[in-house]
Amino acid sequence: MEQPTEPTPKRPLRKILLVLGLLAICAGGYVAWDFFYKPNVPGTLADPYVKVPTGSTLDEVVALLQAGNYILNENSFRMMADRMEYKGRAGRYKITPGWSSYKLVSHLRSGMQAPVRVVLVNERLSEHIAAKVARSIEPDSLALVTLLNDTTYLDSLGITPQTLLSLFIPNTYEFYWNTSPRKFLERMKKEHDRFWSAEGRQAKADSLGLTREQVYTVASIVERETNAESEKRRMAGVYLNRLEQDWPLQADPTLVFASRDWEARDLAKYKTLDSPYNTYLYTGLPPGPISMASIPSLDAVLNREPHNYMFFVAMGDGSGLHMFAETYEAHKVNIERYKENLIKRGLGL
Repeated sequence: MEQPTEPTPKRPLRKILLVLGLLAICAGGYVAWDFFYKPNVPGTLADPYVKVPTGSTLDEVVALLQAGNYILNENSFRMMADRMEYKGRAGRYKITPGWSSYKLVSHLRSGMQAPVRVVLVNERLSEHIAAKVARSIEPDSLALVTLLNDTTYLDSLGITPQTLLSLFIPNTYEFYWNTSPRKFLERMKKEHDRFWSAEGRQAKADSLGLTREQVYTVASIVERETNAESEKRRMAGVYLNRLEQDWPLQADPTLVFASRDWEARDLAKYKTLDSPYNTYLYTGLPPGPISMASIPSLDAVLNREPHNYMFFVAMGDGSGLHMFAETYEAHKVNIERYKENLIKRGLGL
């Protein structure tokens, strides 16, 4: 009788196959890590901020990243973007050197933008504001100017083209780079309302018998008349005294605005210019602000210094300060003193 042969041992083969399988898994894991999770952003960046325009496709984002040298391996980024279903998201993002494709895509997909700062100080016209803002956010100045001149939209905010500047409270503001023109103005309206609701400002305006826009208009004249914070309340008092007594304001800064001659030195030629902003020709306030007005100037009007001064003239001594007078006779004396100070400085008339 034939003896059965012993079966061939299988355990060593299984072990070998298992080891080979584990090695393959490790190798595949390493390749995956090497492809997706090792650094794909260079160790140094010329500019850590990348701006992804609204409506950008994945191809356009890749082109931006390549142009700015933000990625080392395009395929790694594309494959990770596909896995994470990233197709592009507008915004301004800060990129950290050494990030992996996974980290980079996660960040761009998250929408966690690096805000931009918009500094609004003393712009005179809507186009000046648009040009300033357009340097910091995505919409161009034309898009901003178009909205700033949209009377229907301005009416929804309770302002007119003439009173538009009163909407802006000078400050440094943070925005997302892809903020739309409407979102920008909505933010300005919120800041405007917040300003007027604080520190009893609305009640102070009411006590003066002035609207917010009228307070802002007076403040804009004070803003352009003096840089000295110490005398703004006194100067505001002069202009409010003139208003109360129905005197022409006779404010030189309004001539500058009416003529648009921003660098004018001799304003006498503009005193007969027929413009509602010419306060030598027309009594009362001009139709709206002649400039953005700073918070100190606005508060100077709301907290005007009580006095009987009706006139003022520059000291002429280089201090930037002014001399104030209650009567025209006293004002003439101050004018002579102004001339003498100019002569002392070698700037005689």
